[in-house]
Amino acid sequence: MTLKEELDTFRTQFMAKASPEIRDAMNRADTELAAAGITKHALKAGDRAPDFKLPDVHGHSIQLKGLLARGPTVVSFYRGGWCPYCNLELRALQQALPEITKLGAELVAISPQSPDESLSTAEKNSLAFAVLSDVGSLVAKAYGIAFDLAEELRPIYSRFGHALPEKNGDDGWVLPIPATYVVDRNGIIVLAFVDADYRNRLEPAEIIAALRSLADLPTRQKGRV
Repeated sequence: MTLKEELDTFRTQFMAKASPEIRDAMNRADTELAAAGITKHALKAGDRAPDFKLPDVHGHSIQLKGLLARGPTVVSFYRGGWCPYCNLELRALQQALPEITKLGAELVAISPQSPDESLSTAEKNSLAFAVLSDVGSLVAKAYGIAFDLAEELRPIYSRFGHALPEKNGDDGWVLPIPATYVVDRNGIIVLAFVDADYRNRLEPAEIIAALRSLADLPTRQKGRV
């Protein structure tokens, strides 16, 4: 199955089991977030990707500038390991990792979770790429994708065991809308996927296609000389 098919299957199963109260609250929050126009403020293709330095699950600092010195970089923002849609996406990225690496690219995933929570996410999904902690969502804000979770959803998330202050190690209820960026070695975003609906994610095949285009670029440019 494609990632979209997996996401759609889970969504159908979840909504069939969820109470009308929860379904209605989620639908209202989704509508309000979309109406707020958050995607208009998010970085897009052609923009320069802001540099960042964040801790990985082992406490090592990972800087975008250092990653780009080695090759193009895929930066994927996810909500947290408590989010089943995020786990499906992370596993799909793991499956695509050999091809991403073969194309000379780096891959990192970023969430507002604490390092301990990020470690649990990496272990649960057997991730071999860097999983970074953006506590306080400063990097997500720099990319224009951070938002405050709707007040109505907070007690629901807490009831499910997903209280964000506990997961993220701060007092806020800030999340990133899911976003994936392919950044070339010059720090320019060549592919941007940003969607206010957290159930939609970028297919790894599109990431691979963008990286292949970057790999072919020097050859095409040489042919024009």
